[in-house]
Amino acid sequence: MREQDYIISDSENVSVLKSEVTELLEKLISTPSYSREENLTGDLIEQFLIKKEIDVNRNINNVWCKNKFFDELKKTILLNSHHDTVKPNSGYTNNPFNPFTEEGKIFGLGSNDAGGPLMALLATFIYFYDKENLKYNFIFAATAEEEISGQNGIACLINDLPKIDFAIVGEPTQMQMAAAEKGLLVLDCKVFGKAGHAARNEGENAIVKSMEIINWFSTFKFPKISESLGEIKMSVTVIKAGGQHNVVPALCEFTVDVRTTDVYTNEEVVTIIKNHVDCEITPRSYRLQPSSISKSHPFVLEGLKLNRTTYGSPTLSDQALMPWPSLKMGPGDSARSHSANEFIYINEIEEAIDIYITILKKLN
Repeated sequence: MREQDYIISDSENVSVLKSEVTELLEKLISTPSYSREENLTGDLIEQFLIKKEIDVNRNINNVWCKNKFFDELKKTILLNSHHDTVKPNSGYTNNPFNPFTEEGKIFGLGSNDAGGPLMALLATFIYFYDKENLKYNFIFAATAEEEISGQNGIACLINDLPKIDFAIVGEPTQMQMAAAEKGLLVLDCKVFGKAGHAARNEGENAIVKSMEIINWFSTFKFPKISESLGEIKMSVTVIKAGGQHNVVPALCEFTVDVRTTDVYTNEEVVTIIKNHVDCEITPRSYRLQPSSISKSHPFVLEGLKLNRTTYGSPTLSDQALMPWPSLKMGPGDSARSHSANEFIYINEIEEAIDIYITILKKLN
């Protein structure tokens, strides 16, 4: 993308915003915010907004606010990302809570996932906050528990927020547009046999019965294939059976990880599976649904004009819990997420702010 394609007219104000959110990102990195323990980073974000004289709403550790001239007659765009993190892995050689800058990179836990995207969306919201006669309303939401798809994250805000027409979910996508995202089903399966003595060839071996069923999970192809996300993928990831070497097991239990696509609902996928296999199947939840947005959506079309590309994402985000159209897009690289010595380039955040503002200003 050419620099002149996204020059912002009031660039001096945007430059100040870029500096301010970079400073806030360093404060967030230095403040532990594991999922369900995000109260202190929630405080930092809330205080930052209050200093900007923005009215703030808070639900547990979720912080959200509306633009100054919010008009219920207009459509509303949600700018959302999360401020919780996973715990640092054992490969860290840096202090994960000691942010520092080196060669244009900010290092620290949560810098890439999703501190950089969160700060870029925050700066974008503030840019539009006090402008009159906007074509759209804007809501900014910094949410909790994304890393665990928790009940006290975006899910508990759905009934609090005004009607949302479209959401940008800030995740590290290198500012490409994830126009579709896989959902998740975790299935607990039980296959029943009949116990017997192994030496006398008695009973009905639940392990043997399970082998055919597990093979079905490994080889079955769902009839419909998603244009953006490809095929549904099913993987048997946990298995448990038997307790004694000389007893034919009467029960075999296994767990299946199912990555669903936008051509089926999670409920439809489970129905298809139950129609094909002879075992007890219990989904842990249906709530992490696949999602997609039309490639003719105005935001997508404007993004394409700036040489942004679309793709289908195999990884989960808060999109899975959103009942409204959404698109995942943000600075940083998903490959750095949850990695040791996590980092994000400062210029990735700065460019993201320019791109967000440019696209949103052009929307009709």
